[in-house]
Amino acid sequence: MNQAPAISFEGAAKSYGGGAGGRPALDRVSLEIPERAFVAVVGPSGSGKTTLLRLVNRLTDPSAGVVRVAGEDVGTADAVALRRRIGYVFQGIGLFPHMTVGENIGVTPRLVGWDAARIAARVDELLGLVRLDAGAYRDRFPHQLSGGERQRVGVARALAAGPRIVLMDEPFGALDPLTRDALGRDYRQLHDELGLTTMMITHDVVEAALLADRIVVMAEGRLVAEGTPQELMRQDGDGDARDLMQTPRRQAERLRALLGTA
Repeated sequence: MNQAPAISFEGAAKSYGGGAGGRPALDRVSLEIPERAFVAVVGPSGSGKTTLLRLVNRLTDPSAGVVRVAGEDVGTADAVALRRRIGYVFQGIGLFPHMTVGENIGVTPRLVGWDAARIAARVDELLGLVRLDAGAYRDRFPHQLSGGERQRVGVARALAAGPRIVLMDEPFGALDPLTRDALGRDYRQLHDELGLTTMMITHDVVEAALLADRIVVMAEGRLVAEGTPQELMRQDGDGDARDLMQTPRRQAERLRALLGTA
C-alpha cells in the first residue's frame, strides 16, 4: 500500500469575490508533496503562492477541490487541532511581545497539555537546535533580540510541539543577506535531521534553488511548472517559468564575468 503524500492539492481553487478582474486567486491546482520533501513555491506577487500555503492549515478554505494532509481532507478536520500539529513560520515572525523567548516557544506545547518540566526541557532543546544559547536567551523578550534572533525563535516555536509538516511564508525575506543565508542553511539542516516536510513560499528563486528539493512555479493562480531546481533551470518549458527559473543562471554568469572566471 502506497503511503499518502504529506500534503496534496486536488483541483484546489480559491476565489475572493470573483478575484481581480474575475480571475480566481487559485485556479484548479493539483500537487503532491511527499513525506520529508522540501518544496519551494515561487512566482510573482499575486500568483497565488500564499493562498496555496494557507489552504494547508485552513487559514483559508478552498472554493473548490480538496486539500489533504497525510490523506485526511482538511475540510473535515478541526481547524485548531490541525494548526497545532503543523508548524508555521512567516516573515512577520509574530512573537508575543509580552512573553519571554521561553514562553513564546512553549505556547503550543502548553495549549496541548504538556507539563511545565517537559515544556522547559523542550524550550532548551529547541534553542540549541536553532543555535541560541538557552541560558542567555530563554528569559529575554522579543524587543531584546535582533531580527535574525527573533526569526530563529520563530522557527523554534514552530517546531515546539514536534510537527511533521512546517509551512514557511517568506520566512527570511526581511533579514540581511548574511543572516538570511545562515538561517536558511541552518533550517535546511534541521529539516533533514528532523525528517520534516517543508513547504516554503519565497520570492527569491536563488534561495529556492539552493534550499529546496523541488520547486513549484505559480503564475496567475495556476501551477505552471514543477521539478527539481536542476530540471527547471535547464528546460525551456512555459514562458513564465522559463523566465523566472533562468534568474539563478543569469546571476551566476554575471558573477563569473565580474570575477573574471567566465
